[in-house]
Amino acid sequence: MDLTDRLRPMPETLLKERFGHAEFREGQREVVEGLVAGRSMLAVFPTGGGKSLCYQLPALMIEGVTLVISPLIALMKDQVDALRGKGIGAARLDSSLSQEAYAEVMDGLRDGSVKLLYVAPERLANEGFRQRLKRMDIGMVAIDEAHCISEWGHNFRPDYLKLAKLCRDLKVPRVLCLTATATPSVASDIRREFRIKREDHIQLSFHRQNLDLRVTPVSSKERKALLLQKVEAVGGAVVVYVTLQHTAEEVATYLKRHGVSAQAYHAGMPPEFRAEAQEKFMSGAVRVVVATIAFGMGIDKADIRAVFHYNLPKSIENYSQETGRAGRDGEMSVCEMLACGDDLVTLENFIYGDTPTPEAVRHLVDHTLRLGTEFDVSVYELSTVNDIRPLVVTTLLTYLELEGVIAATRPFYATYSVRLIRDFEQVLNGYDARRKSFLRKIFAAAKEGRSWSRFEIDHVAMETGESRDRIVAALTHLDEAGDVALKKGGVRQGYRLLKPEVDVREVARRLDERFRKREEADLARLREVVELAESEGCLTGFVTGHFGEDIDSCGHCDRCRDEPPQTLPREEAPDPVLEDLALIQSLRDEGHAALKSSRQLARFLCGISSPAAQRARLTRHDAFGMLERMPFDRVLELANETL
Repeated sequence: MDLTDRLRPMPETLLKERFGHAEFREGQREVVEGLVAGRSMLAVFPTGGGKSLCYQLPALMIEGVTLVISPLIALMKDQVDALRGKGIGAARLDSSLSQEAYAEVMDGLRDGSVKLLYVAPERLANEGFRQRLKRMDIGMVAIDEAHCISEWGHNFRPDYLKLAKLCRDLKVPRVLCLTATATPSVASDIRREFRIKREDHIQLSFHRQNLDLRVTPVSSKERKALLLQKVEAVGGAVVVYVTLQHTAEEVATYLKRHGVSAQAYHAGMPPEFRAEAQEKFMSGAVRVVVATIAFGMGIDKADIRAVFHYNLPKSIENYSQETGRAGRDGEMSVCEMLACGDDLVTLENFIYGDTPTPEAVRHLVDHTLRLGTEFDVSVYELSTVNDIRPLVVTTLLTYLELEGVIAATRPFYATYSVRLIRDFEQVLNGYDARRKSFLRKIFAAAKEGRSWSRFEIDHVAMETGESRDRIVAALTHLDEAGDVALKKGGVRQGYRLLKPEVDVREVARRLDERFRKREEADLARLREVVELAESEGCLTGFVTGHFGEDIDSCGHCDRCRDEPPQTLPREEAPDPVLEDLALIQSLRDEGHAALKSSRQLARFLCGISSPAAQRARLTRHDAFGMLERMPFDRVLELANETL
């Protein structure tokens, strides 16, 4: 043992003095000791298993800064605040920080007072930030929600695909990957990408004795009344998960009408309404929250007594994560699925809606690779022009990066809207003649509105001959001086073309094939949910088996109580009638560019909005969603028949 090792505080000492815990929870010691010894680790702990401590504690024992990559800004803020409350140097970088706050974080990194730096994976798309990281002494990278790196996982995020290469480029000595929902194949992906040894994969049991898993088959017509009955029979806090935003509102209203303290929560609500709903639930002012999957990440309420799945979950991983929010205090809690086969059409249609057409993929690739050696794109514009959802556009661009065709440089804002707080001439009085001339010139090139002037930065730069960076710096300075109010918009991502000579058709074919495989994988995950609901064996054993853990009988689920399985109730899908065929033909005859391909038309008829249809305001068309109760593949057949 060298002098450094002897002087280093022991994990148990830090655990007690800094974190207030008398002992490690299961699995934590092995992860911490492996990291301190310099090894990369994978920790697969179920929801509530104490993952955060696995990097927060060793960060205090390891030389250099620990970079924590997390997709959740709210969770980052909560963790940073909690660490600072313990006297631990932690900071975060996200879009909500002012320039002054950003500079303060950078100072803390330089002087060593910041030991943990939290960032979102999207920040790593900035070449300047990546260069800054190369100059830093990074002792460890901790990647939360690490299952997002796997395309075949349930919650793939394209920016995560680039993390393994980044860690190698930065020569990071150790990496900790954390997740609550890695199947054996996803865990294998993570270990391979980050070069983690099999023995450094620490996985806890997914079996929680205090969770009572139940499945109750029910028709769509009877579901609301049954939910009310179930909620009234349970004391304490309850989470009800639904698929659609309007279902969250509808079910919450129904429960309130019948005397239950309930609140909807979904991504379509204004942020302040969501925050209020969450606060009321956390404090106990509201007993039941009816939510889409937007609710729950980072929620740490120990006394949730029941989780009901009003709609079928999208995957076993989602189901495990969502039921895992119940009973964190160790008390018995109910996790019940109100299983209705009618949900499958909606869930399948979501999957089909994310798959772009081969023509759209080819067009996007061809367009992007013709933009020059240095270029920038708007994901929103590419999404609308090619009728591909924004997340899928980002995925396509990431695939091009991973194939070495392009490299991300930096994101930036295309437009700055400026409102003068003081008279323009008064503002100019504070500057010398050269600066006055420069400000007059750039303001003259802006598009003047009633209250706000719009600076389309590239246009202003071209008109004035000034650099983009100088114009942006001037507007930012005026904002910080209190002379103007500033609003930024139109995010664009810069890229560099690395391979000018590529076979566009071949690249597009490979990318299209990846999307088809992802569609098949998502559909297979949905089928597994149905298999769980209709399983003859132990429900807990089915779920744990999905994560590679064998349990024959838990002794406390519906099947172990001899509740027999039932086939999920499902209404017969309606057969197409002549009117349906006439409707499809009339849409074809109307000649809408947004409904040109059969797949676009099928999505529209199934009620799946797309960027092009939204831009053309076709979602207001009487025919939108007319065949939403019919399976997508059948509607696609009908659309093909009218070609």
